[in-house]
Amino acid sequence: MALAKTNLEKLAFSKLYKKQMKNSTFKSKNSGDWDKKAKHFSENVVNSPYTKEFISRVDLSSCETLLDVGSGPATISLALADKLKSVYALDYSKEMLNYAEQNAKERDVKNLKTINKSWYDSWDDVPNADIVVASRSMEVKDIKKALKKLNSKANKRVYITTKVGGSFIDKEILAQIKRDIIPRPDYIYLVNTLHSMGIFAKVDFIETKNSKFDSPDEDGFIQSLKWSLGEMSKKEEKILREYFNTTYKNKIEKEGLTWAFISWEVNK
Repeated sequence: MALAKTNLEKLAFSKLYKKQMKNSTFKSKNSGDWDKKAKHFSENVVNSPYTKEFISRVDLSSCETLLDVGSGPATISLALADKLKSVYALDYSKEMLNYAEQNAKERDVKNLKTINKSWYDSWDDVPNADIVVASRSMEVKDIKKALKKLNSKANKRVYITTKVGGSFIDKEILAQIKRDIIPRPDYIYLVNTLHSMGIFAKVDFIETKNSKFDSPDEDGFIQSLKWSLGEMSKKEEKILREYFNTTYKNKIEKEGLTWAFISWEVNK
């Protein structure tokens, strides 16, 4: 006699994730979009407080290799390269990987290899690694498939981060233009999807003090908002430029971001 499903099983978080992702205001970017962002990321992400918080939580014991998925300019993999035999940076933006190779050269890191692939490509020829990380790069349509891919490539451990709350924009900013947004799926969708896969993950949190929209000028502020929100009307832009100059740029404490740090041991 079959056992009745529990309420948790009935919820099917991976399906709920797909629905939330599809409806979200914040749409996924293509490789060309990230190519344009590569220089900025390379200049501002490497050696950030977030990076230090991330790598401090990674257990390297008995590990020689690492696969950095959605690596960008190889922020995480380069920070750990000197402690490992080989590190692999995988990203679908060629320009991001160009900066990864440039950053490796500048640091005299010789054990970094880049892989130009997306979440949706075949990973059959992607090497397995003792540790697999996906730092702030879980922008996928099907979370269960993505988590399975990460797990299948890890020999020992997986570490990922994803946004807490699903919105990248301060509530105060949205209030200026009276915009309602539909957030992305919160981190709990990932944790519960992992649970449905028989993976009982640990969850920690990384608090970042800096806002995503910190900028020395109003043009940079507006461009950052357009990156997240999409196009805005001339009226909205005028309101936000005024808000930046009268209020936002003078705020001592801006609303930071909180990232869920999710990790698990791989049993094979």
